[in-house]
Amino acid sequence: MSHRNAPLTPTGRPRLARCVVDDGWPLRRAAERFQVSHTTAARWANRYRQLGEAAMHDRSSRPHHSPRRTPAAVELQVVRLRRQHRIGPVRLAARAGVAASTAHRILIRHGLPALAATDRAPGEPIRRYERSRPGELVHIDVKKLGRIPDGGGHKVLGRAAGSPNKDRRNGAGYAYLHTALDDHTRLAYTEDLPDETAATCAGFLRRAVAWFAERGVTVERVLTDNAWAYTKNTWRDTCR
Repeated sequence: MSHRNAPLTPTGRPRLARCVVDDGWPLRRAAERFQVSHTTAARWANRYRQLGEAAMHDRSSRPHHSPRRTPAAVELQVVRLRRQHRIGPVRLAARAGVAASTAHRILIRHGLPALAATDRAPGEPIRRYERSRPGELVHIDVKKLGRIPDGGGHKVLGRAAGSPNKDRRNGAGYAYLHTALDDHTRLAYTEDLPDETAATCAGFLRRAVAWFAERGVTVERVLTDNAWAYTKNTWRDTCR
């Protein structure tokens, strides 16, 4: 990629080359006109003479041959160890007898992502998705959290003393966090409600849609799991 202050850009190089090749300018005159060295002017003129304007872009600096590249057998060993044991470049280097930087380059060369970007179970890359515009899809779900009373729960008071807190009528009960999350912007709206009945979920949907609308987001469709409340006509009618 050309430096922003470079005297010759992919636009300026053809101009220099045409002055030399098509108009017959001497190299030194063209070099002085475009404020580059004589050798630079000669290089771009020769490329233009051989390949035309297609050769006026930057070429890759990658070497054509790498005689000191890690042997293929060692690369295969590194890849195999990575897939079998889910270990990083440092531990791979110790097992394969290469430098950690070499192990890292091998992983990149074979398209193996960093461990932090993979699912630990299958070892496959974590593929995230995102809708193209705000409001196209809003995820809605409920997170149920136990309310811990003053003085602590069963871990502090013991199972026998903490069990009354599970009574929804007389104990601390649960907090039902209803959340609507926009897939594109990750903008979220959450309410702490007393339950997760169909009527409560429908009311939350109305308020969530209004909240998003105040911020210029029109909700087009929602995505939920198969919880009981989301299968009822109350929810379906509210969506319609």
